[in-house]
Amino acid sequence: MVFSSLEFIFRFLPVFLIVYYFAPPYWRNAVLLIGSIVFYAFGEPVYVFLILGSVLMNYLLALGIGKSGKGIKKRFFLAVDIILNVGILAVFKYSAFIVENINLLGGTEFEVPQIPLPLGISFFTFQIMSYVIDVYRGTVPCDRSLIDLGTYILMFPQLIAGPIVTYTEVALDLKSRQRRISDLEEGLKPFIIGLSMKVLLANNLGTVWDSMGTAGYENISTVYAWIGAAAYTLQIYFDFAGYSMMAIGLGRMLGFSLPQNFDHPYAAVSVSDFWNRWHMTLTGWFREYLYIPMGGNRRGKIRTYANLLVVWFITGLWHGAAWNFILWGLYYFCFIAVERLFLGKLLRRLPGFIGWLYSILVAMIGWVLFAVNGMDDFMVYINRMFGGYAGDDFMEHIVSAAMLIAAGAFFASPFFERGYMRLRDGVMGLFLHLILFWASVTALVDAAYNPFLYFRF
Repeated sequence: MVFSSLEFIFRFLPVFLIVYYFAPPYWRNAVLLIGSIVFYAFGEPVYVFLILGSVLMNYLLALGIGKSGKGIKKRFFLAVDIILNVGILAVFKYSAFIVENINLLGGTEFEVPQIPLPLGISFFTFQIMSYVIDVYRGTVPCDRSLIDLGTYILMFPQLIAGPIVTYTEVALDLKSRQRRISDLEEGLKPFIIGLSMKVLLANNLGTVWDSMGTAGYENISTVYAWIGAAAYTLQIYFDFAGYSMMAIGLGRMLGFSLPQNFDHPYAAVSVSDFWNRWHMTLTGWFREYLYIPMGGNRRGKIRTYANLLVVWFITGLWHGAAWNFILWGLYYFCFIAVERLFLGKLLRRLPGFIGWLYSILVAMIGWVLFAVNGMDDFMVYINRMFGGYAGDDFMEHIVSAAMLIAAGAFFASPFFERGYMRLRDGVMGLFLHLILFWASVTALVDAAYNPFLYFRF
């Protein structure tokens, strides 16, 4: 079944919000939990019991940690929790990849398991683990309400594709939040902006990138290859940042303040700066729950780079069970490492536009590696980008593609946000949001398929 969260939102959100807002305060988490289960069941009915079982398992193990005091029993419960969560993720996401590589390296012929990937498993697994680890550390209390904990984990605005929310970020809202009509207005604004980013920009930029595959990477000219890379670079930003904005808006409508996930990453002046701005909740998760516990940068240079290597290897693997994702993570490790060694200091001395050109070029090449199906396709595409291949294949699309890329570059920049923040609360802001909402809904009516790219991770 093809999952469209937009279909669910437009069909069920108005009814859900009416029930939610009229529910007594002590029933509101239960209403949100039931609505979130329905949301997940709409897209992934087969795995509803998997995610509910995961919630119950982590609830019980966290209770065990909370009651264990200090000592080996507490560490045992934490180890069991991490092993089970990582094990579930490995079975459903990586088992086929592991068997394929065993067969390749060992010359064996083990049957490759064909297990459908549960929606959002990477996101909700990391979110669950952050809660249990924080209970172990004593930074958050053990939540004894299964309904409240289930609401935190399954909250439908960010269940499928983030942002990854730690328990501390919503603990107060989870236990006590006000029922304010103003939250509907304040939530609708980022929701509409995110919707328009997805529908009006990401979907249309996606058609430009898709045309590369239709033509065949080996057949495209150098100019067209660069157009395609630029289009995908913007598509994945508006697709993922758009979903995050919609999630933040929906969360605000429900009385929650969800964390920001993007901060104009394409305005970065280094690769390190880029990753401080892109998917910030994932970057923060790896820093807080992996890099720092391994020792971070506190145990000498060699250990620091070893820790960074592990983090970026897992970052790539987290995004997908394929070698191009792993190499994509290691690709970024190389740049991060070189910047820590000397390049970062050099970039800070040079004019800002040089650092920007460097970081955007690294990002574009990285997104090509991320988007293609394998290393053979990547090498072909990079060859077309840098091989100086002539051709007029881009002429048919040059006007529409150039307009889309120019519009995308503007809306991804800080300049748009500065202007938007001046207008968002006035009459012009109301007019702007109404126009964007109308245009987005009109585009959705004509669209047969609106996949979110990060749903597959």
